[in-house]
This record gives sequence, structure tokens and C-alpha cells, in this order.
Amino acid sequence: MQDIVIEVVGPVGDCAVLKVAGEVDVFTAPKLREQIIDLAAKGTVHVIADLSAVQFLDSTGLGVLVGGLKRLRTQDGTLSLVMTTDRISRIFKITGLTAVFASHSSVHDAITADPHWKQVVEGAAGSVAEWCGSNSLA
Repeated sequence: MQDIVIEVVGPVGDCAVLKVAGEVDVFTAPKLREQIIDLAAKGTVHVIADLSAVQFLDSTGLGVLVGGLKRLRTQDGTLSLVMTTDRISRIFKITGLTAVFASHSSVHDAITADPHWKQVVEGAAGSVAEWCGSNSLA
């Protein structure tokens, strides 16, 4: 069993990136849930979960992401996902969750695809590329 590592990048305005690494399972998913709840409680309601370093994701992890999306939507927020591995993307396809989550191949693409994110990041750093580069998200 591998633990989960979650790094919060930001927040910038009401936006933040969660860089998630390791395994998201019945034992570690509560850490991810707590992080999303904490961000939402502080007004950070536009979240990108970067799952590119996630090696395993079970149904509990999927449940946390779905619950996080619902929680953020109640505050007019969003939860987008970055997935770069076939094994993680396949889970979302099999479960039909690709119709629920906005999915992107990079944090840069996720920010660029969301007008709110793009406006906030460009206001803070001048460009999406600069912000991603300065936060090791390139």
C-alpha cells in the first residue's frame, strides 16, 4: 500500500490546484475529502485535481471526487480533473464519469478551458503559462 500525497497550489483568488500523487483508496481518500472541504470552507471553490501522479484509484476515491464536485457546485464552484494515464482515464470512462467531470491532459489546458480560472490566473500572473511555470505545473 502506498500513501497519498496532496499538494495545494494556490489559492489564487477562489481557485486552487490539488496535485495528488500515490493511491486514492479506502484508506487515503478521506485526506482528499478533507482537503476539498477545507478549500471550500475558505472560499476556494474552483479546483483542479491533478491526478497525473495517481497510481491507483478505487471506488472510494471516485466517491470523494463526485462528492467534492457536488459540494463545490453548491457554492457555484467547479472541479476539473487532469488525467494523463490510461489506467485512471479508463476508470472514468467505464463508470460514465467522463460525462460528469471536465477532463484535461494538463493543468495548463484545464485553466485555459475555464474562463473563470483563466481570468483569475492572468490577473495574478499575466499569463497561464507564467503561472503554471512559476508553480511547477508546466
